[in-house]
Amino acid sequence: MLGMKEKKQPPHFKGKDALRHVIEVQAQGRLASSEIHGAETPGSLFAALDAVKDVSVILIIAIILLEFFDFTRDQAGALLGALAGGLITWKSGRATWLGMSHFERLHRVAQEEQREILENRQQEREELMALYGAKGFAGKLLEEVVDVLMADHDRCLREMLEEELGFRLEENEHPLIQGLGAFLGAATATVITLLGYLYFDHEGLFTSGIILVAIASVIPARREKNRVVRAIVWNASIAIFAIATSYYLMQFFTS
Repeated sequence: MLGMKEKKQPPHFKGKDALRHVIEVQAQGRLASSEIHGAETPGSLFAALDAVKDVSVILIIAIILLEFFDFTRDQAGALLGALAGGLITWKSGRATWLGMSHFERLHRVAQEEQREILENRQQEREELMALYGAKGFAGKLLEEVVDVLMADHDRCLREMLEEELGFRLEENEHPLIQGLGAFLGAATATVITLLGYLYFDHEGLFTSGIILVAIASVIPARREKNRVVRAIVWNASIAIFAIATSYYLMQFFTS
């Protein structure tokens, strides 16, 4: 009707209604809270499996390339040992740093949400009403649920982080645990790959490395309910292609 003013939304909602605001924040929150290395596989497990694949392939390539030069067995062993040590350190440190970065991002978003709860309680209440209304709550029951949540600041913050932003607060592993996972994965790949080479020469090197890549592909595929055979074929094929590329490039450059 003419003369009636359009209902103005609070600045906190940026011109949108509460439900639309919640939907957009949920999308942003899920991006912020998702693991860098996947939504389902735990951080330390993924770090270990990722390290297994990387270290196996890199060591195979390194051993193949070393054979183009006239290194003594002791020299080659020293180079491989130094390379393996560097890889283990790099993978462990990288996994720890990624975990720390993820924690820092979650902490920052949680602080922002805490400030919103303190400074815009009415708008946060409307967001909770929209959230639980979309879940099927209505009428007096909806108001009672929201009142209970708003009465406890810590509970309200947790609810907003989990329901609005999509955080999985119980699933975030400590960065050092993720670093330990990468360390164990890299160390395991180093030992198995080098033992395969030591006892069975190139056949053992290549076979042990590709088997490790396949195993490290199966576990996350099963956990994430992806196709296992496809994961094995793709990861093994990429590893073989990378190894072959290095080998033929080395042949070309040294011919």
